[in-house]
Amino acid sequence: MTSIAADRASEGLDSRYAWMRLIVSALITTIAGVGFWSSVVVLPAVEADFGASRGGASLPYFALMTGFAVGGIVMGRLSDRFGVRLTLSIGLVSLFVGYTLAGLSTSLWQYAIIHGVFIGGMGASAVYGPMIADVSRWFDKRRGIAVSIVACGSYFAGAVWPSAIQAMVEQWDWRTAYLATGIICFVTILPLMLFLRRQAPEEPAVVRRPVRRAGANPETDVDLPLPVLQGLLIVAGVACCVAMAMPQVHIVALCTQLGYGAQAGVQMLSLMLITGIISRLFFGMVADRIGPLPTLWVSSILQGLSLFLFLPFDGLAPLYLVSALFGLAQGGIVPTYALIIRAFFPAKEAAGRIGLVLSATLIGMAVGGWMSGEIYDYFLSYGPAFMNGIAWNILNLSIATFLFLRLGTGKLATA
Repeated sequence: MTSIAADRASEGLDSRYAWMRLIVSALITTIAGVGFWSSVVVLPAVEADFGASRGGASLPYFALMTGFAVGGIVMGRLSDRFGVRLTLSIGLVSLFVGYTLAGLSTSLWQYAIIHGVFIGGMGASAVYGPMIADVSRWFDKRRGIAVSIVACGSYFAGAVWPSAIQAMVEQWDWRTAYLATGIICFVTILPLMLFLRRQAPEEPAVVRRPVRRAGANPETDVDLPLPVLQGLLIVAGVACCVAMAMPQVHIVALCTQLGYGAQAGVQMLSLMLITGIISRLFFGMVADRIGPLPTLWVSSILQGLSLFLFLPFDGLAPLYLVSALFGLAQGGIVPTYALIIRAFFPAKEAAGRIGLVLSATLIGMAVGGWMSGEIYDYFLSYGPAFMNGIAWNILNLSIATFLFLRLGTGKLATA
């Protein structure tokens, strides 16, 4: 026991440095996470500036998430091969260039392409997935909460950036706000990278295996082939985030349509993401205790129930309450995918495989954000868009249920 603890300390697993690195990583993903929310906040202003429809104004978000999806796969493999500092450098430069060019764009198609190539494809994608994979290599006993903290970067960003960008838009305009955002990203991320010089430690010598549920029959209840598991996680990632995108992408536009104004929508988005932080941290601790697969199952159920609550309520106070409940319900879903991959796949493939699944979640966000805008344009109501999200959530829950019943908890135990 003493020798295992000494090995863990010498390798840096769960060490003081690992926790410091985790804090720095969370700060970086928070800053770089502006890409997930900037186009959402300025959607009404961009719609008016370019004379676009609601569906058309949603295309830059679709392009950003699609770019992230493609870039996430490439950046994950680069990180596995060359280390996280390379991908961070690519992301830093790309965010600065992307926000500068987007602020100077003269048409909606230019604005959308810049989001897809620079802000999503080479910017946010170079930071988010590689940072999650990197942090997972520095923790063993507390991997669930560690991964959840760094994954909270997108939610920390959602809690901080929308209000900041909205204030800049009101003070200046959306273009100046974009230029300022690019500068802020560059001057804050660059010095933080200096804390990430050490290489990730090797995996512990102790053999680990996922825990199966009690009473499993080893002759009939066999593990899934890994390609099948990867594929199911990809489909689950798309489905959960098509559902998740409806309130997150369109809450500002919904409040504007209902006559409450963009500021109310921004506040609801921030509230949704603040409670999402609480949820993500809580479910990270839960995953450390019960395993990622049951955590995914519970989170999927709660997200579906919270989406139903948007249907009967359109008053200002109820929308604030439902937004908070939605954040509390859905925060635990995405980090569980990374934990499942770390439980069933080799560590040397972590960044690439996590990047693949995270890319799938971003495809879901992209499709869900665009699809909801198109459904609104057709029905002139967000009710059918919420029903569409609920249907996709049922698909995610079906996969989560199957994996839980087939594979057990996914929690690691010493063999």
